Amino acid sequence: MIKKEMIAMLLAGGQGSRLGVLTSKVAKPAVAFGGKYRIIDFPLSNCINSGIDTVGVLTQYQPLRLNSHIGIGIPWDLDKNVGGVTVLPPYEKSTSSEWYTGTANAIYQNLEYMEEYNPEYVLILSGDHIYKMDYEVMLDYHKANNADVTIAAMPVPIEEASRFGILITDEESRITEFEEKPANPRSNLASMGIYIFSWKVLKEALIKLSNQTACDFGKHIIPYCFERGDRIFAYEYNGYWKDVGTLGSYWEANMELIDIIPVFNLYEEYWKIYTKSDILPPQYIAGEAKIEKSIIGEGTDVYGEVYNSVIGPGVTIGRGAVIRDSIIMRDSTIGEGCMVYKSIVAENCELGENVSLGVGEFAPSKLDPKVYAFDLVTIGENSYIPPNVKVGKNTAISGVTEEEDYPGGELESGNYIIKAGVSK
Repeated sequence: MIKKEMIAMLLAGGQGSRLGVLTSKVAKPAVAFGGKYRIIDFPLSNCINSGIDTVGVLTQYQPLRLNSHIGIGIPWDLDKNVGGVTVLPPYEKSTSSEWYTGTANAIYQNLEYMEEYNPEYVLILSGDHIYKMDYEVMLDYHKANNADVTIAAMPVPIEEASRFGILITDEESRITEFEEKPANPRSNLASMGIYIFSWKVLKEALIKLSNQTACDFGKHIIPYCFERGDRIFAYEYNGYWKDVGTLGSYWEANMELIDIIPVFNLYEEYWKIYTKSDILPPQYIAGEAKIEKSIIGEGTDVYGEVYNSVIGPGVTIGRGAVIRDSIIMRDSTIGEGCMVYKSIVAENCELGENVSLGVGEFAPSKLDPKVYAFDLVTIGENSYIPPNVKVGKNTAISGVTEEEDYPGGELESGNYIIKAGVSK
């Protein structure tokens, strides 16, 4: 039997519904980030930089792009004969066919995969956070405490603490209480959804709770380990960590990359972020183009002006177009004379000439004010916007739209156009 000290299980099946039309056709971990990467590149790169060479990636919702992006793991040096990266979708069993229902249920359904490596430790990761972490240091901490479970945790502002699983610890950092999203949090130490389990402990808990519907780590497995008296420790992390689960935090995390001194540095030599790179020509910047404080992807042609923006690979920005405080994802075309302010334009979109995005007064979204906020314009992938149209703030567009979709040539702030066949 193959023996691995620690293997990683990376949960990448989530829809990411708070990203609205950005995730109507693609799983959240496969959403583009930083002009070159996809969100899942960060935990995968952390694994290889931490010396973990066996990673199971659990997919479920819209897995196609994720599967083709990961492939056999070559960019992360995870194309191994033994171990490497394995994509683990739900599959038909002889007795039943089940979707993954909850984070722990997904891991439980892959017990056989884990047993193959007979690991001493299992690292559980989420595929939708932006951060750099050396999991080997966390493993050393786990061993030093003779822990059964170690939960990575970080201090958060107390007013935000009710959004997280909150840990209460003693002076040795042993967790004495765990509260999942408490209304009145008694601590600001939040679980990051990163766990190291000693394999025997994890296996026993998963089997014991296997009949639990929608079995989750935060709601079921961790509380069960508590009741059983397991040694559970908090590993405090103080680096950059961002849950890019909302349009606001996703936009913000991209914008932070282009700060003069970025909080999160993509250019560190000793901790590289790896990704699947397409063979693309270099960027072309025309003589009349202007670019300030922006990331410009490979194969992009810029004829207009770009300020404080993240532009993906293969994008074309036409003459006279002005892009400000925006994210334009790969292979999109911005027509001549367009004005694009505080917008997220997904992959493979086309804006006709003289389109203006992000203009007008504030109005709350009529589609979903919780999702479409932050004054952003959000355009789902493969969308088309006809020439000379004006689009207000807190708006969403998905699909191929026509002139008649814009009364008076305008989509007012707070409105939306979702074409048939495109889920919101």
